[in-house]
Formats: sequence, structure tokens, C-alpha cells
Amino acid sequence: MQTEKWKDYEILATGDGEKLERWGDVTLLRPDPQAIWRAPSDLAAYPGLNAHYVRSRTGGGRWEILRGMPSEWTVSYGKLRFVVKPMGFKHTGLFPEQAYNWDLTGELVAARGGRPSVLNLFGYTGGATVALASAGAKVTHVDAAKNMVERCGENARLSGCPADGIRYIVDDCSKFVAREKRRGNRYDAVIMDPPSYGRGPGGEMWKLEDSICALVEEAAGLLSDDPLFFLINSYTTGLQPTVLGDILGIYLPRGRTDAYELTLPTSDRGIKLPCGCTGLWRA
Repeated sequence: MQTEKWKDYEILATGDGEKLERWGDVTLLRPDPQAIWRAPSDLAAYPGLNAHYVRSRTGGGRWEILRGMPSEWTVSYGKLRFVVKPMGFKHTGLFPEQAYNWDLTGELVAARGGRPSVLNLFGYTGGATVALASAGAKVTHVDAAKNMVERCGENARLSGCPADGIRYIVDDCSKFVAREKRRGNRYDAVIMDPPSYGRGPGGEMWKLEDSICALVEEAAGLLSDDPLFFLINSYTTGLQPTVLGDILGIYLPRGRTDAYELTLPTSDRGIKLPCGCTGLWRA
């Protein structure tokens, strides 16, 4: 799966465990374990490279700023606008390959009409939240990191989302789902993008393979009587899309279940770079 609609994002070249990307007018070089082939040239010597994320031998890494660039800037995807910046552990605050899911779920919301309610767990900086609110949904955005929830609000304002379109929650996702069940709250759709490992605001530990099935089962109990979709994303290395599809098939009512890999095309040799995987259930 891929999207060709990006104008402010482009993968220029890949290889030797790295990817060279254009984010608007800024060029970044970041690690990517999926780019196992040989690079066509020395990517670190690319003319105009602004910053390179260099891994440390002891773990983690740091950004090397090579030429002048803003501390943060905006990129556009259609009418959506997002703030991006070099962040810890090679991230920029946005996953461009998710635009495919933004389009797909936005179309499902628009086709339903009205204002379907969507729960976005592990919502990060709100790519999916902003896309769905722009399509007409009322979204509850949940993430354990306060600064990520605040960034979602900034992206929503930049994208012109309705003021009442998003409810922002800083909380541990599993605890929030349990409370919503006790309250009797229901949603027409659920999205979750769980990390491989993580901690909640109270130090709660999350490990995907130990916790994902229980969370999907609990979250499935929040679906309304006329549900629209349930989507899981994952960037856990080695996890196959079919696993996500199988999990949805176990815990969701009868419907259509799709499992697919997210990819983005490179500009140098037309390689489709694997970026993550998605399981999607729809009624």
C-alpha cells in the first residue's frame, strides 16, 4: 500500500540501513532497518542534507545538524497541515505512510455521514485524529504523553478542524478503555497504534505481545451497535500483517477483515520501502 498524494514528503534514496527524505524544504537522513540493500551512493554526502540521525554504539543516537534549518516547520497533505521537527530516537512527529489509512478511514467516515464517534488510542501527534476530524468524525484522542497530545492540538488548529471535533485525553490507554466500559460509553470506530514497548503516565508498562490481545478485546467492547471500523497499526519488527488481521478476526463481530503492509515508494530506483503494517476490520 502507498499514497502518491504527498507533495511535501519524498523518499529520495535508501540503502545501508538508512533513508534520505525530503520534508518540505528540509532534507533528513535517518536510520531504517528495512533498507537492507546497498545504497546507490554515500547518502550522508547528499548535497543539501540538513541533518543526519547518527546511532550511538551504546544505544540511541543523536541528530547532527549539517546546515541551517528551522527547529520545526510544517508540511501539508492535501488540506491537512502538520508540524514536524527532529525528535528523539530519529522521529519527526509524523509517519507519512499512514496517509493511506487517513484516506481510507476518512472515506468510511464521510460515507457514513453524520458525525461518527472515533476512539484513537496511542494517538501520538494526531495524524489520524486530524484526518478523521476533518472528514466529519468526533474523535477522542488518547496518548500517555502530554506533549504529544498538545502537538495533536496544534496540528488540528493548523488543519482547521472543527473546535468540537476532538476530545484530548492524557492517559494510559488500557486504563482509559476500562473506565470507558464502566461508564457505558460507546464509539462507532476504534483506531490504535500501539508501541512495541512503552510506559503510561503513571509508569505502567506496555509490551505489545503481552498486552495487545487483551486491549483489542476490551476496546471491541466499546463499539456501538452499528460499528464502522476497527484499525490496528504496528511498527514492531517482524510482526506480520496477517497477525493483526487474525487478532481482529478473533475479537470483532463478523465483517470484512483486511491485513496489509504499508509502503512508500523511493525516488531513486522505484523501490517500495516497507514501513509498517495494518489490520482493518469493517462491518
